[in-house]
Amino acid sequence: MSNKFFMAILFKQIRFKFLELLPLILLFFISLNGNSIIDFKFFSINIHYILVYYWVLKRPQSLGYGFIFISGIISDVIFGLPLGVTPLTLMVLAATATYISLVTVRATLLTDWVSFIFALLISNFVYFIALYFSNYTIDYLYLFKNSISTFIFYPVLWVLFGMLLNIIGANKRA
Repeated sequence: MSNKFFMAILFKQIRFKFLELLPLILLFFISLNGNSIIDFKFFSINIHYILVYYWVLKRPQSLGYGFIFISGIISDVIFGLPLGVTPLTLMVLAATATYISLVTVRATLLTDWVSFIFALLISNFVYFIALYFSNYTIDYLYLFKNSISTFIFYPVLWVLFGMLLNIIGANKRA
């Protein structure tokens, strides 16, 4: 066999491994940049929540719980929140996604979207309680608008992440 053949196989394997690690890279990119909440003029979207929920629900081996916890710690440091609030919230969100993936028979956009409401309610409740006991001031209206916007924006990222999941699956079969 020629060197070009082996180089082509090696390149394909590296590209496939990069695509498999893309959710993890995106998780830390969001955390390190401080872009977990994207603010627009009238609404804000918590990309961190959507990313963790989707990938734990669809492909839990892509994001380990330790990585989710570390990215939450990084977000707390960058945003100046009490240490441990975001990791606790993300872990509750991941646990909820794991539970939902175990009890869901057939996953569709609608079932994932409706179950995301449940996960958002539980994780935001934990977030409020953790900030309340930390004596941290909470802007309830901002967090409510953020939750509604995150819920509404979920299908957009569901489609984008689904395409990435299909590419990863197609490369794995090839």
